Amino acid sequence: MHKIRCEIHKVAADKGLYSSGYFLFLFFWQVCHSTPSAELRLECQSGTGPDSELSFVSARTLIRGHRHYVTEMAALRSALHGRLVQALPFSIGSLRFASSFKAADLSIEQNAACKPKPDPSSLVFGKQFSDHMLTINWSEKGGWEAPQIKPFQNLSLHPASSSLHYSIELFEGMKAFRGVDNHVRLFRPMLNMERMHRSADRSSLPLFDKGELLECIRKLVELDQEWVPYSQDASLYIRPTFIGIEPSLGVSRPGEAMIFVIVGPVGPYFATGSFNPVSLLADPSFVRAWKGGVGAYKMGGNYGPTIMVQNEAVKRGCQQVLWLYGEEEEITEVGTMNLFIYWNNEQGERELVTPPLDGIILPGVTRQSLLDLARSWGEFKVTERSMNMKELLGALEAGRILEMFGAGTACVVCPVGSLLYGGKTYQIPTMQNGPDMAKRFHKELTDIQYGRKLSEWAPLVV
Repeated sequence: MHKIRCEIHKVAADKGLYSSGYFLFLFFWQVCHSTPSAELRLECQSGTGPDSELSFVSARTLIRGHRHYVTEMAALRSALHGRLVQALPFSIGSLRFASSFKAADLSIEQNAACKPKPDPSSLVFGKQFSDHMLTINWSEKGGWEAPQIKPFQNLSLHPASSSLHYSIELFEGMKAFRGVDNHVRLFRPMLNMERMHRSADRSSLPLFDKGELLECIRKLVELDQEWVPYSQDASLYIRPTFIGIEPSLGVSRPGEAMIFVIVGPVGPYFATGSFNPVSLLADPSFVRAWKGGVGAYKMGGNYGPTIMVQNEAVKRGCQQVLWLYGEEEEITEVGTMNLFIYWNNEQGERELVTPPLDGIILPGVTRQSLLDLARSWGEFKVTERSMNMKELLGALEAGRILEMFGAGTACVVCPVGSLLYGGKTYQIPTMQNGPDMAKRFHKELTDIQYGRKLSEWAPLVV
């Protein structure tokens, strides 16, 4: 029988816990190599001065047989990885440790030749970029290097970099907004950091302190604050990206990696405008993601293959794709957005429905925000559940669908006007119903983002 007792005292990140990966390395080393009867106590001093705290791990193994010992040690390693990977900001897979970079070590090189700022009314999404960028390098041997903000420039990559060949890469999408009070705000940025952290773990890229990365990003936005448009119809798009850069053609976890963050002013995501309805193509022969895959992570490999399908939708007179999954043709996402349906359900209740986070759906920040808002109102039922095309079409025929819309960082809220499926076009009565719910969500979110309504969801940058 195996018994382990671990006590890890909580220590704030800014007091040095995340730079103390060495004590965990020793602990795992003992777990892997200790004899069947062993007692281990490791102590690690985190920080210095009167605010320093003592973190320790106390482990005791009592085993009767070598076979049971080996089995339970393997189970312990697996369980500890599952519990610690989200709690700690450094990778513990295969005993690979690297304490996180620190925002306090950030160096800034000012751009001596700043570009003129574009007119907010002429912005095209993702085409213009600010004067500076953030880079943070990592290597297996040296761990994380100090973060750098430097003039915006091209990257220099070895042709054999793993991100170029095997898509060992991930990214995030965030925005900064200039409020009515002229303050610059982010919107629920820690949700982006948490999702990026999960994507890094799934990509076998090194983990990091989410708070430290967010502070580095905040410093970048503060430096380039004049690039945040003086407009409530535009914003500064923030693109954190994480790539494997080891020069090797082997299909393996990269020994070198880089985080870089670029920012640029953006207007409406869709050329039709920020609140005009879109038409959708629903074709079950195309699949965006599948169970057991990586649809729940924000990786570039999830997006590139969708371009051909998007082009096919345009050929058929549609603007976006309604992604279906499986024999039941489950409704999943709309283009790069999460999907919401506001309807009268079969019990006659007003209900907001969105597909569940089952490994296929990306856990969107805007998605979570709409759910949080709707539940806080307490005016109608809010449900995360699967819905298939048969159920959707039946509700349309019965006149129970009120509104259908997508939600995402780029577009905020986007109403759906029609659906092409099986060669037939179905009209969605979103606009005929106001769309009261979509507009309400849009107003609530943008009021927070632009400072018309103060909220802890929108922390100040400057």
